[in-house]
Amino acid sequence: MKNAYAKLALSVWIVLSAIGGGVTLHAEPPVVEANPQSRELLADRIAPFYRVWSGETQKFSCAIDANIKIKDRVEPVTVRIAKFDDASFDFIATHPDYSLECYRRDDVTALALPKHGRTFVGTGTVSTPDTLAPKDMSTRLASDGSQIGLLTRTIGQADARSLVSLVAQLLKIEQVGEGPHWRFGGRVDIEFVEAEDTKRLRISSGENNATMTLVENFKPADASAWTQYEQVAVPRNEMETQFARGIRRAWEVVWPSSKLTHPRRNAKQVEHGELKFVADQRLVILSGTPDQVGAAHGELLGDESQRCIDSVLHMFGSVQTVATGRWFRHELAAAYRRLRPHIPEDHIAETRALAVSLGQDPQLLVELNVFPEMFHCSGFAVFDSATVGGKLYHGRVLDYMTTIGLQDAATTFVVSIDGKIPFANIGYAGFTGSVSGMNLHSISLGEMGGGGEGKWDGVPMATLMRRSLEECSTLEQVKTLWSSSPRTCEYYYVFADGKTNDAVGVAATPEKIEFIQPGEADSRLGDGIKDAVVLSAGSRLETLRSRVIENHGKIDDEKAMWLMSRPVAMSSNLHNVLFVPADGVFYVANASHHAPAAERPYVQYDLHAILGKTLISAP
Repeated sequence: MKNAYAKLALSVWIVLSAIGGGVTLHAEPPVVEANPQSRELLADRIAPFYRVWSGETQKFSCAIDANIKIKDRVEPVTVRIAKFDDASFDFIATHPDYSLECYRRDDVTALALPKHGRTFVGTGTVSTPDTLAPKDMSTRLASDGSQIGLLTRTIGQADARSLVSLVAQLLKIEQVGEGPHWRFGGRVDIEFVEAEDTKRLRISSGENNATMTLVENFKPADASAWTQYEQVAVPRNEMETQFARGIRRAWEVVWPSSKLTHPRRNAKQVEHGELKFVADQRLVILSGTPDQVGAAHGELLGDESQRCIDSVLHMFGSVQTVATGRWFRHELAAAYRRLRPHIPEDHIAETRALAVSLGQDPQLLVELNVFPEMFHCSGFAVFDSATVGGKLYHGRVLDYMTTIGLQDAATTFVVSIDGKIPFANIGYAGFTGSVSGMNLHSISLGEMGGGGEGKWDGVPMATLMRRSLEECSTLEQVKTLWSSSPRTCEYYYVFADGKTNDAVGVAATPEKIEFIQPGEADSRLGDGIKDAVVLSAGSRLETLRSRVIENHGKIDDEKAMWLMSRPVAMSSNLHNVLFVPADGVFYVANASHHAPAAERPYVQYDLHAILGKTLISAP
């Protein structure tokens, strides 16, 4: 899925950036800096393409043929776009691994997936502001959270000549030879070709290239283009919202502006909640009833929650739909129906209150909160003879989907639900479950995904994790909760208890649960390491084991954080956490848009200092 997303995202980037990037033409003609006359000629040549980009041209047909280097391969992408009026267009994109066709008319939107033989069809009036209507589309599909959004707004206020003038102030423009061929910044080449009914622009940089052709004579496709496949009805508002918000969010992830890379850090306080910043990380402190906690969560993290929703539901959901041929929201709802009987009512109440606070559909948000169940990291605990002073260190590496921008919503929560154990939850705005956490009883937990997608007749993993944090004060209680609860899918865990300096590895499926004791050999993990539990897979497991063995007896907090460095952490490393549960202290590193969590600084938190309470002893 990560590869499918990368290909789609890079394809979209090349296509929509077609007037600004592409393959080096190995031209030998002399290159000279463009003079005013040369720039005037460039403006004249680029004007027809500019009018299409800016939305000024009311009717056009455009073909884009690109070759894009993705990892070590150059792959072909073709796009055909035809706009007929302010409500109607045809869009066809093909790639060796996927193909999609979108047809929009005044009364219908159809998404056809030829490789899957299926078309999703929405009919009726569109009332959502997130529409796919061609009129003003560029401003709706690009926010100020992306560089393309800022560029779109600049272009919308300029004409071709002023645009060339602006670019000339930022990049050196050179004319190659005497023909219509220019080079920008010494690495991006643009050539123009004109025929009787067509205008063609070729752009190139490195091994990437794209050719954009404008055609004057064209006609819209008829209904046979999308009715030849199996048809699945989807609410039209839902369809247009998913793709409009998904594209907008993709731009923010692929090409973020400073609004996301250097966000404002404004502390905020509401009833039952407070937002603080520790270094550059968000810390949200919540307390009260489930309804009060959910409402405060939404009030404090409205924008961040929306980005998380856009990443998962709209951006990832769009890619998943194209990749599988199944409507993502339908899949999500089906999983939720099976998981719902196993989710506590107070968790549902909190999530619904969060949805109301955000202005979201409560049913959508409770469904979205089971997302981790649909897609399936490394972890360890070392203590006693393995560490300096015998202190227990519990490391948790989350390798998960940095490609959809969840790091923009990264938040450390400290939650105190009335009548339950206070706990820290290293998570994401808009998400009420847990994948990494520690409570005031010195219990810490981290999960690692496995297989078994679709086995959803049990308690969601993130729900079990949260229940352990707010209900369990001993390691035995955590193990009992897991053993006695119906489970989903395949997951692996490390559970630790700082009060007793004990930890356990866990392999859990719906059918059985295994507890791997410290020092115990396991066919999946290798020989046991004294006073250590080490879980990972493949070469990452080998590296982690060798690091623990080589540093046995010398591990302190700094070395424990180093244990989680690359390559134990993958390039998709979303967050790392080091728990020191005996002290109530934990360290968090979150990924940025440019670096995995393992290459980012750790921030220290003191749970009992935040809560103003001392650690609670076991009963």
